[in-house]
Order: sequence, then structure tokens, then C-alpha cells
Amino acid sequence: MLTFVPTPIGNPQDITIRAIKTFEEATLFLCEDTRQTKRLLKLLEERFSMTYPKADFYSFNEHNGQERLDEFGSILKEREVVYVSDAGMPVISDPGQLLVEYAQTNNIKYDVLPGASAVTTAYAASGFEEGKFLFYAFLPHKGKERTERLNEAMNNGYNTVLYESPHRLEKLLNEIALVDEDREIFLAKELSKKYQTYYRGTVHTLKEILKTLTIRGEWVVVIKAKDVAEKTLSFSQVLQLDLPPKPKAKLLAQLSDKSVKEWYQTLIRN
Repeated sequence: MLTFVPTPIGNPQDITIRAIKTFEEATLFLCEDTRQTKRLLKLLEERFSMTYPKADFYSFNEHNGQERLDEFGSILKEREVVYVSDAGMPVISDPGQLLVEYAQTNNIKYDVLPGASAVTTAYAASGFEEGKFLFYAFLPHKGKERTERLNEAMNNGYNTVLYESPHRLEKLLNEIALVDEDREIFLAKELSKKYQTYYRGTVHTLKEILKTLTIRGEWVVVIKAKDVAEKTLSFSQVLQLDLPPKPKAKLLAQLSDKSVKEWYQTLIRN
């Protein structure tokens, strides 16, 4: 049996009784980081009297996932196997997805236990009224791909949840401010831990607040959807605008896979 077990995102008391029982019965652990998993199991043994499992521990991550499937795929039906990420729900923005797909393809029985999730915890804490949102996980670290993904996150019509590391949080807020400094956002720091903190306001306001703080820990960022009253132009509407070729080419490039140069050449030929 293959079981995907969520782990606490901060506070160890968020572990479930069912998760502890599953850990105790496991004979093979596939972990995002074996050291992190062993620390958690030791803590559960000391604080909650969990029986430390007699199990083998192997890493399973984006670098060696396929190698591990080749190594252990044939015994997943025979042993009590647990997959855990470092924190929170496995598989969500996590290499465990490879393992789920493998189980489905090879008719291996598996189960996913419910548990802690930074995404849903932060969104519930945000107080944003829409009951639906999009999750973008971590943005690319730099370059055009990061800019494109952030613009998409800010203009997709939905509240959007991102993860961000402490050393890039200030950069992210500056990037959001360049697009819309009045956009409302929600920041959640160190969810469920001792120094958990919430901040809600415009990106301009929160940038000023964070100037007075030492930015540490992991952060969840919720970007409120653009005001529905704010109008946006469709691709066909941009084509119909009475604009010089150069600015029109820039707008069309933002809405398509063509470059500004390609659109410019197309416009001056027509």
C-alpha cells in the first residue's frame, strides 16, 4: 500500500492521529528530504509517544524521482510505503506527483491522507470574499519567464496564491507595485509557527510596513483579483485601436507569442 501523508507546516501538534498510525506501520519511506522526515518522526516519538517505525528511508525528489521508481516500483504493492514532503500536503507543488502518476499507470493501490496545507490556510486567513482562487506556487526566480508569470497571476481574474522565500519577498512586492501599487494583497508569515503574522493592505502600504521589519521565514502571498469594474482590452480590440504601429505592436506582443518586432513588421505591411 502506498500512502501520501501530509506533515505539519510548522506546529507539530497539527499532525493527525491517522498520520501517526500510518507512520508506525510503514516499512519504507520515500521522502523529499530524509533528514527532515527523521527529525519529524523523532519529535513525534518524544512528544506524542509514537512508536518509531522500523523502516528504510530513501529520498524521492525532482532530481532522482525516475531513478527511485525504477528502483522501488516493483515493491510498492508489497510493502507499506509512505511518501512525505518536507511540510504540508504532498504532491501539491511537489515531486510526489510522479509517484501518483506511476501508481495510477501501474494499478497500484494508493491513498492520500488529508492534512495541513499552507495554500488553503493562508487563503482562509486572507478574508478575501471570493470562494475560488488560483495557486501558482513559486514563480520562476528571474527573467522574462518570471515577469510573464507574475503579470498572468495579477491579471487572470482570480485571487491568486503564491509562495515566496524571505530573500525574494521584497523583490516580489516591488514587482507587483510596478504593475499596480494599489492592488490589495495578503501576506502570511511562518504559518502555524511561533512568529506567525498576517498583513493585509495595498502593496504600497505593505512595502512601507516591511521596511521596518527583518524579513525572515517562509511567506504565502495572496494577490486580490483586479477590480471587475476595471476594463481590459481583448486581442481583437487592440487590433482595432487607432494607434501608431510601434505602441500597438507592444500591446499585441503582450497578448501573443509574437515579438514586438514581428508585430511591428506585420502592422507596417498591412
